[in-house]
Amino acid sequence: MSTLTPREIVSELDRYIIGQSDAKRMVAIALRNRWRRQQLEPELREEIAPKNIIMIGPTGVGKTEIARRLAKLAGSPFFKVEATKFTEVGYVGRDVESMIRDLMEIGINMVRDEERKKVQLKAEANAEERLLDLLLPPRKTPQTHQNFQEPGANPGQQAVPAGQDQDEESRGRTREKLRKLWREGRLDDRMVDIDVKTGSNVEIMAMPGLEDMEMQFRDMFSRVFPKKTKNKKVRVRNAYEILVQEETERLVDMDKVTEAARERVEQSGIIFIDEIDKICGGDKSSRAEVSREGVQRDLLPVVEGCVVNTKYGMIKTDHILFIAAGAFHYSKPSDLVPELQGRFPLRVELTALTMEDFYRILTEPQNALTKQYKALLETEGIQLEFTDESLREISSFAQRVNDETENIGARRLYTIMEKLLQDLSFKAPEMSGQKVVADKEYVLDKLKDVQADKDLTRYIL
Repeated sequence: MSTLTPREIVSELDRYIIGQSDAKRMVAIALRNRWRRQQLEPELREEIAPKNIIMIGPTGVGKTEIARRLAKLAGSPFFKVEATKFTEVGYVGRDVESMIRDLMEIGINMVRDEERKKVQLKAEANAEERLLDLLLPPRKTPQTHQNFQEPGANPGQQAVPAGQDQDEESRGRTREKLRKLWREGRLDDRMVDIDVKTGSNVEIMAMPGLEDMEMQFRDMFSRVFPKKTKNKKVRVRNAYEILVQEETERLVDMDKVTEAARERVEQSGIIFIDEIDKICGGDKSSRAEVSREGVQRDLLPVVEGCVVNTKYGMIKTDHILFIAAGAFHYSKPSDLVPELQGRFPLRVELTALTMEDFYRILTEPQNALTKQYKALLETEGIQLEFTDESLREISSFAQRVNDETENIGARRLYTIMEKLLQDLSFKAPEMSGQKVVADKEYVLDKLKDVQADKDLTRYIL
């Protein structure tokens, strides 16, 4: 579990997310509280539940990114789900408990990857030995020597035929020569026969909304009907990759993985429920509103703490951190059923992005859009540069379009940047070795059509 202090957590989030200091401070405290809880006595530790959070703010201001980066900092299993995917039993939609099963799958994959890295060197060594066994023909033992006994030898002792020692030495030298050639890469294109596991012949088709049941049936049948093997002729380098994967799977203890994943999911798992405002109740008379309120009531026991049955065993949700988010344009958090409101005691409002925020988004983060486009075009041999004036013009234009049309936050920069560099991206293979400077005039020229026509702006940007 992360041992970063709240100040360090906020500093790490600042590297990727601009602004929203209140939200960053709140999630930093929530993450630090998890570490504090682990330092307590077991009796008191079980009594301390996480304080779930609701983030309120327009789309594209960083709600999801804050939660995702927080989970990565903590090394925690993280799952994002839209609340609109769930509906009350009897309507088309997914079971609310399925998000816990999905989180457990993520936890299993996370721990399994960590265990694979631990056994990687041993798996590669074993795979190399098996590969040499494939490259070196099996030794043929003469049938005439099978029952040969030296005079005076013990009846149960197998005699070594004459010349077998020399044969073993010769095979050993040949094996070491093959090992050297393999490590030098001179055997990569040689073909070998290898047994490859194939999938089961059992096919299961699930009805919409029953995908979880389909996965459980697949897992059950995979145990009843083990995978078949098929002999294939493949190149040596591909055979080595197959053997490394098989050896890795053999060395990883799945019981240990399952136990560690269950512990990690229960104690440090994070579930991000997006679009929670879409299941807020309004007019109680319509069927849609009845269904939405049903989803809220289905969410209640999971958020409060219950036991969910998964194919890896029972998972307790008491200490999973739930972070909900929504724009709340047409509703407010108080429209949620009172019981669910009580399960999300912490609320933070994220502010809309300004022109200065857009400029910082284009220049400061490690994964800034400008850096991404520069790297993409460098693969074609093009050196792209943005001037400070052009970035400020893009930021100003993004804010203006957001004000005049729908406010979609930082996602507006994606549409503007793509429109700006569309021609350059298309002609890039023919312009290798050139340097392109995107200055203010370049930006105005590329966006002049949509700037002049407000209706065109609505459709294109």
